Amino acid sequence: MASDTRVVSVQRLNAGPGSRSLSEWWADERKNSTPESKAIEEAANLLRTSDIPVAFPTETVYGLGADATRSSAVQGIYKAKQRPSDNPLIIHVDSLEMLDRLLNPAITSPSHTKTPRISIPEIYKPLIDRFWPGPLTIILPNPSGSDLAPEVTSKLTTFGARMPSSPLARLLIHATDRPLAAPSANASTKPSPTTAQHVHHDLKGRIDLILDGGASGVGVESTVVDGLCDPPAILRPGGIGIDELRQCAGWENLTVAYKDGTLDIKDIPRAPGMKYRHYSPKARVVLFEPGSKETGVTKHVQRDLADSAIGAHNIGIVRTRHWKHGLGLAPPDVVASTTRPVDDSSIDNLTTFPIPVQQTGSPSSRTKLAYDYHLGENTESIAHGLFAVLRAMDEFDVDVIYVEGINDRDGDLAAAVMNRLRKAAGAEMKV
Repeated sequence: MASDTRVVSVQRLNAGPGSRSLSEWWADERKNSTPESKAIEEAANLLRTSDIPVAFPTETVYGLGADATRSSAVQGIYKAKQRPSDNPLIIHVDSLEMLDRLLNPAITSPSHTKTPRISIPEIYKPLIDRFWPGPLTIILPNPSGSDLAPEVTSKLTTFGARMPSSPLARLLIHATDRPLAAPSANASTKPSPTTAQHVHHDLKGRIDLILDGGASGVGVESTVVDGLCDPPAILRPGGIGIDELRQCAGWENLTVAYKDGTLDIKDIPRAPGMKYRHYSPKARVVLFEPGSKETGVTKHVQRDLADSAIGAHNIGIVRTRHWKHGLGLAPPDVVASTTRPVDDSSIDNLTTFPIPVQQTGSPSSRTKLAYDYHLGENTESIAHGLFAVLRAMDEFDVDVIYVEGINDRDGDLAAAVMNRLRKAAGAEMKV
């Protein structure tokens, strides 16, 4: 496995090809011998020949890519992430032509007759027309004689595929000329990475190369849908909402087939993100459902702080729409006068303030620190910053992170946010 992990900037490529095709864009970059083209070429060569995956940015989160047609390369993903191999992987393609080649591998039957040609099911055509390239994964039948490594599908007869809207990601796939299996580039169960620095923190020493394209835009992974069942189903909420999907022909009766918890350990997941605990920082996450009274939240946090058995020495507070700064843990004027910015954080606007605590069974009081972050009231800003703030809290070794939930009926991105939070939470409550 890799001993040194390099981070190479390719942010200029986020501008995209303009009016050029991917082929023309790639030819121009190589002709001009740009630093970015050399980085992409190195990454593409590693993906074709090495069993160590490469991290790269997409519009959702950073992905950990490997050649989806080589078993040893795909096994490298599981090794780097330390992820169970019974969780299927999403395939990323640069074009419909590449997807067509996956559906129609160059094989013949024993009688030397060509196998029937497989087309993308008609049910997906309206979604592809509207949402591709973009954060939408579709479930497709895995053909006989498939070129995909068996580790990609985890014994399923289907596979998930998407075409990322990130021009940088599509250029890498094009340069590699291979479909890329690419789960999120984090250590398994940890919050998904939205920056190259997050990837480096989790996978340093496990991979050779991280392509740095700046911060991801969406902040949560792709939506996964299954149109092979009737009625069609959404398997994982994400960047494309259920209401948007239901506006497409054939998808009016779309059903929800995911749970916000985790599947039973014996269940085979139909899509990534349906099994095991996900998106979790080191700290215990306590999620308060929307509608919880702030006074009840404050009392709960105060009890935790006073109970030495819980071990809450430092805490994190993640606010969204209603909680006030300080959460009533100290008088407002004290919170205002003692709040300080955290300068050495990986995110901006993280603050800290002291909380005087009288611990149960102790005659003396002590001071504990609260790290406070306001994600904002806008669902897009909440989704964009969620994983980053969970990671930032870990930097300061908080014991517990208290999170203000949002109403998952306030739109589809809100449902995706709450889905991720429920998978991260060690406790969920309404007070």
